[in-house]
Formats: sequence, C-alpha cells, structure tokens
Amino acid sequence: MLNRRTTLHTASLAAAVAAALALVLTGCDAESGGGADAGKGKDGKPAVIAPGKPGEAAKKLSAEEAAKAGDDDSPNTADRSYVRMMIEHHAQALVMTDLATDRAKSAKVKRLAERIAAGQKPEIEAMRGWQKTNGGAPKGDDSAHGGHDAKMPGMATAAELKRLRGAEGADFDALFLKLMIAHHRGAVSMATDVLAQGNNIPVEEMAGDVIAQQSSEIRRMLQMS
Repeated sequence: MLNRRTTLHTASLAAAVAAALALVLTGCDAESGGGADAGKGKDGKPAVIAPGKPGEAAKKLSAEEAAKAGDDDSPNTADRSYVRMMIEHHAQALVMTDLATDRAKSAKVKRLAERIAAGQKPEIEAMRGWQKTNGGAPKGDDSAHGGHDAKMPGMATAAELKRLRGAEGADFDALFLKLMIAHHRGAVSMATDVLAQGNNIPVEEMAGDVIAQQSSEIRRMLQMS
C-alpha cells in the first residue's frame, strides 16, 4: 500500500504533467488563432486540466487549486461506512475465534484462530481511533445500530453462529473454516470497494492491510479444508 508521501508525490507529478500539457495546448491555441485567455485559469496563469468524474466535463484549475485538490484526502461517505462496518465485521470474527479455543480439535485451526484474533483486535482499535479523529458514524445511518447480516458480505447469520457454538471437534473445525473463509472473502470485498470509492489515505492503508492479511489467511484455510 502506498503511503501518504508516495500518494502525494504521485498526485504532484500528475499535476505537473497536466500543467505541462496545458502549456502546450495554450501554445497551440495561440498559433491557431485561439483567444488570448485560452488555456489560462481565472488568475491569468496557465491552467491545469483536471479530469472530471464519470459523466462530467474536465475542469480548468489554477496551479494553486490543483495543489489543494491533490492534497485533499478528507474522508467521504465510503470511508466512514467502511470503517464503521469493518469494526463490526472484525468483532464477529473475534466471536468465532474465541470459540475455537475450547471447541476446535485441530491444533492448526486453533493457531489460525489465534493469529486472526491477534491481527484483528489491534485493527479494531485503530479503526475506533480513526473514528474519534474523523467524527464517527454518520448521523441517521440505521446500519450503525446492527442488523448487518444482509448488508455486509461474509457475515455469518445468527443461525450459523448458533451451529458453530454447538459444534465440537472435527465438526467445529470444518464449519469454522467454511464460515471464516466466507467472512474473510467478504472483508476483502469491502476493502476492495473502499479503495475504489473512498478518498482518505489512512483508510486506504487500513484496507490494503486487510486485503493482504486476509487473502493470505484465505489461502491457508483453503489448504486446511
């Protein structure tokens, strides 16, 4: 996962390339009889052409505006929703891993459960810390009060958790792996979505960690199944 310095460097490089292109286009406009203000921003200086969102036209920004835009990683709705839901997603994983301590037969399953718990507990704390810094869950969002089974991919249903609590030995191992593989795949899907839709660099970094760690654990669990 790229860190903030690398991300901003990439944004600055892109802005510089766009500025150079704007200068070339300005020269072309002048040679072809274009207006004196062609290729210039509101301040009269060469403009940076910023691509618009899908379906939107490109915008003409001053160098100062482009610099501010490239440095803006303010959390958006996708970032906030991801953090809020991933906290609960991780919390359910901890419920499942706790059960493995007494019910699992395989030493490999027990070690895997310990590894998952060791990774996700600090991630929950990091996400809660991010929420405190960035305003927490949006007001009026009903999903903040539970009932995520149908909204978050990979979450085990109440019935599935009941079956897991009632299982022991080899039966527990098989069901635990089945549910945890689905759970991890759901987390990877959520993390992939926020990388495409979010805007906040710390959230991108957390999502990247989830993808790397849980993808590795999925491969391990598939080998154990």
